[in-house]
Amino acid sequence: MWHTLRRVCKPGLGAVGRGRRLSSCRHNSTIAQLRAPSPSCADERAHIDSVHELLDETGVLKIKLGFEDDESRYMQQLILGLHKHHGHGLPITHSASRGWFWDVRPLPGAHPTADKPARSETAQDFPWHTDCSYEHLPPRFFALQVLQPDRCGGGTLSILSIDMLVRLLSPSTRTSLSRPEYRITVPPEFIKSDERHITAGLLGEDPGNGAPEFRFREEILCPLTAGAKMALQELGAVLSSPQAKAATLHLTPELLPRGSVILINNRRWLHARSEVRDPHRHLRRVRWDARPFVAGDSRVV
Repeated sequence: MWHTLRRVCKPGLGAVGRGRRLSSCRHNSTIAQLRAPSPSCADERAHIDSVHELLDETGVLKIKLGFEDDESRYMQQLILGLHKHHGHGLPITHSASRGWFWDVRPLPGAHPTADKPARSETAQDFPWHTDCSYEHLPPRFFALQVLQPDRCGGGTLSILSIDMLVRLLSPSTRTSLSRPEYRITVPPEFIKSDERHITAGLLGEDPGNGAPEFRFREEILCPLTAGAKMALQELGAVLSSPQAKAATLHLTPELLPRGSVILINNRRWLHARSEVRDPHRHLRRVRWDARPFVAGDSRVV
């Protein structure tokens, strides 16, 4: 699964060759991996450029830290470097009461309600979604640092390419998904103002290259027209199809051990999580580069 690139941040050591592939899937999809041997990597231009280039190319990247970093200083400095050198927007706050970074420590039996953990912070599974789909300016990226993986076999992160998903949809469904015919409710735990919902389309496109982008979380969606309802039905069928299941990457705790950082383009990949079985599972999350979500024209790219 991992396409390991021998790129490190020390001067004079660039990409010097291809590494091994690690896979637990039945297909040949790979994820690029970088190594960060020391905290100073986050301040070095070559390392920052590699992160930016790989995220731009594939939309997903794993970084293996070679040092202890329980305060997530590397992740903070890396995002500041992407902001400085590549124009990434700074992190967005989690909610009205939390800042850029927050800990995801699920508690068995917890349920997402106002003033309680968000769904990702419970032990429940979390079906396909993108982060902050209820925002006018959803973040382009999010990252997770693994401080304690699930030692009981749960908490697997699954990801699915939007490029592949869009190709499986009919032209009429792509058109319907791009229209602002969906009411998206803001979950109580994420309310930051008086706004309780937005009306928007789900399928957009990157203004720079026209690539498809997506926003989605089924449980907070309400289709406003018959066409929108039919499009959601087809989308659900496609997400359950053998083709989508075969293209899904399952990042188990073995593939994301302590010291791993996974960076994902929130608009180019859907993600989901299986039930958490270890109450001590501990991740740290950050989202950044919030930008307008631009309606698409239903093209397949």
